[in-house]
Amino acid sequence: MSLMRREILIADKAPRAIGPYSLGVRTRGLVFTAEILGIDPDTGDLKPGGIEAETRQALINLANVLQSGGSSLDLVVKTTVFMQDLGEFDKMNAVYGEFFKDDPPARSTIQVAALPKSAAVGIEAVAVVAEVYGD
Repeated sequence: MSLMRREILIADKAPRAIGPYSLGVRTRGLVFTAEILGIDPDTGDLKPGGIEAETRQALINLANVLQSGGSSLDLVVKTTVFMQDLGEFDKMNAVYGEFFKDDPPARSTIQVAALPKSAAVGIEAVAVVAEVYGD
């Protein structure tokens, strides 16, 4: 049995992991990300302004992690959105739609009891590597 090669991603423009995990891993033409929060990489704190600001920052951070693995938001095939309060779904969804306008990826949205740093939202993704896709 051969070992599967994988590359741990480090994104200069995204906040560092806040635990013993990688923000992203690239393997076999795919990028898998951890749950990405709306943390401002300059301050290390959640972006102020509620769920809309956190969602926007989480997606910016997600884009930076994907870029470090040779992918992009346009090549995302699946996301999972974790929310503390599904009552704020419409607010999150409006911002999410700004980033995934055409041909959005498959998505699951799950309400959870709590998120790290008491975040309102976290987003993880699976994306195709651009060179594999032909971009």
